[in-house]
Amino acid sequence: MPSARLSVVVTRRLPEPVEKRLGELFDVNLRDSDDPMSRSELAQAVRTADVLVPTLSDRIDAGMIAQASDRLKLIANYGAGVDHIDVHTARQHGILVSNTPGVSADDTADMTMGLILAVTRRMPEGLAVMQKGEWHGWAPTALLGGRIAGRRLGILGMGRIGQAVARRAAAFGMQIHYHNRKRLRAETEEDFGATYWESLDQMVARMDVVSVNCPHTPSTFHLMNARRLKLMKPEAVIVNTSRGEVIDENALTRALRTGEIAGAGLDVYEYGSEINPRLRALGNVVLLPHMGSATVEGRLEMGEKVILNIKTFDDGHRPPDLVVPSML
Repeated sequence: MPSARLSVVVTRRLPEPVEKRLGELFDVNLRDSDDPMSRSELAQAVRTADVLVPTLSDRIDAGMIAQASDRLKLIANYGAGVDHIDVHTARQHGILVSNTPGVSADDTADMTMGLILAVTRRMPEGLAVMQKGEWHGWAPTALLGGRIAGRRLGILGMGRIGQAVARRAAAFGMQIHYHNRKRLRAETEEDFGATYWESLDQMVARMDVVSVNCPHTPSTFHLMNARRLKLMKPEAVIVNTSRGEVIDENALTRALRTGEIAGAGLDVYEYGSEINPRLRALGNVVLLPHMGSATVEGRLEMGEKVILNIKTFDDGHRPPDLVVPSML
């Protein structure tokens, strides 16, 4: 007699091929709506599932984990970031947590370069002129931006995404600098032509562009606080495609309004989709709706990793992308 299939609950709509494959392999409960689950719906899911497949929009804190039944043995996150999951509490309850690392590095790095170019070359302002029908031809002094070749790029967080940004920025002729929890190997630095800064304060004070590419952890919360933002040069810009909580958004808004910083390109926000209206009103900011990893290819690869993690677990083995507290 075949064993019962794993009960898998998916909290958001996923690409159709991913949902189809999940349904072929497991007893899957798919989400009809693409809206995030409510707290009560999420609580029901952790009480009934063997495996939960959440996304970053699902807050799985200690209180939620306390409501889980003994059935729940794996949280197979659809995404690389796990700051929305209390991994420590999950492990204490015997629940494994996996993620999908490495899939979105190139996609997010592409978007980072897009934001750097958009801010420094004033692309949104040009787009607005065209959409309003106010363009009357080329002019020598119109919408003058800045050349990025030769500029110093300071990368905050030199993991997969940070290194992918470095490769792209170097091709544009930018000078690569970085601050990281651990210094890269000498040969890796040489490949990028990268300069390591042990002091984040000293790095941000000398950069023309700062790119935030580190994860959100307790130690990186407001890493770019009001004091560090004041260290930046008035003509510098900051770009964030990582997690909004790494930057003090209110302090950033003040710095942009007063001209202490020339501009910003943001794909993520401290309070999720609740964006400071003063920030949204500024002309020297490019705002995107968390699109960094939004490619068809990337989303399918994320789904494949989720399925592999669940299938490996179902076969009695350690999921290949297991998240352990010491990693955080």
